[in-house]
Amino acid sequence: MITDKMNAATNGSASANGAYLGVTPPISTAGPTERERETTEALHEELKKQGVFEDEADSRKREVVLGKLQQILKDFVFRASVEKGMSESLAKSAGGKIFTFGSYRLGVHGPGSDIDTLCVVPKHIQREDFFSLFLEMLKARPEVSETAPVAEAYVPVIKTKFSGISIDLTFARLALPRVDDNLTLEDSNLLRNLDERDVRSLGGSRVTDDILRLVPSTETFHLALRCIKLWAQRELSSGATIIFHLAE
Repeated sequence: MITDKMNAATNGSASANGAYLGVTPPISTAGPTERERETTEALHEELKKQGVFEDEADSRKREVVLGKLQQILKDFVFRASVEKGMSESLAKSAGGKIFTFGSYRLGVHGPGSDIDTLCVVPKHIQREDFFSLFLEMLKARPEVSETAPVAEAYVPVIKTKFSGISIDLTFARLALPRVDDNLTLEDSNLLRNLDERDVRSLGGSRVTDDILRLVPSTETFHLALRCIKLWAQRELSSGATIIFHLAE
């Protein structure tokens, strides 16, 4: 029953309780009152004072860094493909794509936050290539000041600092001969016949995108999540223990 409701929500279908997003219907569909709008604006201004928002210059810098990482990934796939005996024309078309997830993808990152990224490659590229050739290519970049590969982690990752921004690079190999720029990951058929570590790596990006698809108002979601993050950070800094209970 829950699965049916989730599918209906994802597809934007109507249920017996009316059309809605999410597993259960909303408590109220009434719009905000003028007082609530004023309170929301006051909350937004307070969050600005608390320094939870990144300025435009830093945001542009992140975009530039991600663009460079995208190009490095494509160069890596090309070089690894050629080394495996593929012609240069086929190797060039093999592609490769960077996805983001976590707070950056959700749109609630702040100054100094890291970026969680997923490097998606075609089927002939191995994880060993990622932790050897790709790592070497990263280290050769003048923008990179740190690299820390953790190949045996539950979700294998390369931690790096690129132009002063902390980046976590995870890896996933799809059962596809090429990875195009327009690839999306919501199709669960992409998970078939994959290594368990690849499935775990894909999970971060897929779950983040599912959350964004199920949120009726991203603006309201962003504001609420930033408030929760700030509260949690303040509680933890004061020595409090926070336990989140998730429903099965």
